[in-house]
Amino acid sequence: MRAMNAVSHPAHDSLRFDFCGLDFGSPIVLLSGCVGFGEEYTRIEGFSNRDAGAIVLKGTTQNPRLGNAPHRVYETSSGMLNAIGLQNPGVEHVVRRILPDLDFSETRFIANVSGSTIEEYVAVTRRFDQSPIDAIEINISCPNVKEGGVAFGNYPDMSAQVVQACRRATTKPIITKLSPNQTDIRENARRCIEAGTDAFAVINTVMGMAIDVRTRRPIIGNTQGGLSGPAIKPIALLKVHQVYEVARRHHVPIIGQGGITNATDALEFIIAGASAVGVGTALFYDPMVCKKINTGIAEYLHAGGLKNVTELVGSLQSPAR
Repeated sequence: MRAMNAVSHPAHDSLRFDFCGLDFGSPIVLLSGCVGFGEEYTRIEGFSNRDAGAIVLKGTTQNPRLGNAPHRVYETSSGMLNAIGLQNPGVEHVVRRILPDLDFSETRFIANVSGSTIEEYVAVTRRFDQSPIDAIEINISCPNVKEGGVAFGNYPDMSAQVVQACRRATTKPIITKLSPNQTDIRENARRCIEAGTDAFAVINTVMGMAIDVRTRRPIIGNTQGGLSGPAIKPIALLKVHQVYEVARRHHVPIIGQGGITNATDALEFIIAGASAVGVGTALFYDPMVCKKINTGIAEYLHAGGLKNVTELVGSLQSPAR
């Protein structure tokens, strides 16, 4: 496992903590697919990677992928549908051409591994294990082509098989990204812990669709897409709470994500059990949102007499009677 290296952050000291042996200067994690390979927002004046504890790179497969046909993104009420289709240049290009240009003194960088077979997950994980990447997020929401397109992440047995296989292929921290599109997320979490995951990202997008009533056709070229943004926040918050019930017994941290747009949203997820919070869709309309969230969390901690954000994790109280 990569040793914890100090990263220089302008964020408040109360926000710095250890996540799976990695030094996070902020509880904010920039989510996969929303910031490309760590460079997309750096062209915006005032934006800094240092405002995030970590950045998750775009989903990467073994070979290059062109992705789905358009339309691939569509704004909905309080959210966004996307069906990009894992467009990426392939793991070899990412390791050889992209990672050398990333500044690992700014923040932690996490690879997102995707695949359509267990063998592909293992191959991509093994290649990233030989790179300077800090951790590996496993996107188990991908369809298993050998099982007729059934998503790995919707069934505990299949999820555990992917995690176990990837665990054997790397010594780096593994973060398993759990899908909300399943029957029992707690059972899935339990099985993934047994298989060797070090952390969870909760949740992935919720499947949805949109229709053009003039043409009576799906707006998304793939018919369905992943819904993100404020519309899914209550769902994500509940799932984090449910996974925390299992994960806390094994000291497995959670990145809570789904509709976080401000400090209050982030605080809700942390209180529910998340050690870190993922920000994605909010960046599309407010690239400076991370600075605001960091400041808001720090002010809340100070007002409550708390010295560090870790004191707030899982501090949810019972409902008032």
